[in-house]
Amino acid sequence: MMRKRTTRRIIMIVMLCAIVAALIGIIIMFAKVCTCTCSSSNPELTTEPPSAAIPTTEPIPEKVMIDNVKVIPQTDLKAGCETYACTMLMNILGFNLDEHDFADNYLFCKYIEFGDDGTNYGPDMYSAFAGSAYAGWGVYAPSMAKSMNNYLKDQKSDLKAYPMENVSLEEICKEYTSKKIPVMVWATTDMDEPYVYDTWIVNYVDENAKTKIGDTFSWYMHEHCLTLVGYDKENYYFADSAAGDISVFKKDLVAKRYEQMGKQAIVVK
Repeated sequence: MMRKRTTRRIIMIVMLCAIVAALIGIIIMFAKVCTCTCSSSNPELTTEPPSAAIPTTEPIPEKVMIDNVKVIPQTDLKAGCETYACTMLMNILGFNLDEHDFADNYLFCKYIEFGDDGTNYGPDMYSAFAGSAYAGWGVYAPSMAKSMNNYLKDQKSDLKAYPMENVSLEEICKEYTSKKIPVMVWATTDMDEPYVYDTWIVNYVDENAKTKIGDTFSWYMHEHCLTLVGYDKENYYFADSAAGDISVFKKDLVAKRYEQMGKQAIVVK
């Protein structure tokens, strides 16, 4: 009889222990569920960034015009549109630059040589000005930027001229013009259609050249450099030495001429 009672007690104790263990397990699971629910509903504990932290792109102004632009008419330097554009840009930035000083002392030139057989020889215009600002053909952005940097170095300025290629006018306006930073742009006089007017055999190149010694370089009639100083929904505004005034041209026409002239520009920053 004593053995039966002892056995029953043992069985009861084992069952009670199992019940207690089961209850403890249920309590632990319930506590975990509550913790997860509370954590997910508390914004201070979430790992997701708040919506305010998502960067937003601020739209640029619909119309911008740089103030105090002094247009210099292209008089003495008949082939010096790049020099005039540079001078106007530098003056906007606060430098006291004269177009003759730049043409005489900083513009890197290589003259066209006329052969007895009618063959002409000259530089790649990405490497040097073909001729001179007084009588010549022109220069493209990389070489012009190098000449501008020589001037800036003499002024002990921290600013530098940076040539740009294949950067859209929309990007230029967004990055610079909207912030009232002038930019030199290669297009054409009065936005007329360019066409090959002259050629020569290349006899000078540097690291920026698009050709090799002995290649043929083509010069386009109406090649022109202007200083972009503003825009609105439909137009671009330029300090234009050929016009001697601010010129206004439709955006789509400027974009076409800009592309035809190699999508070249220079910013000083």
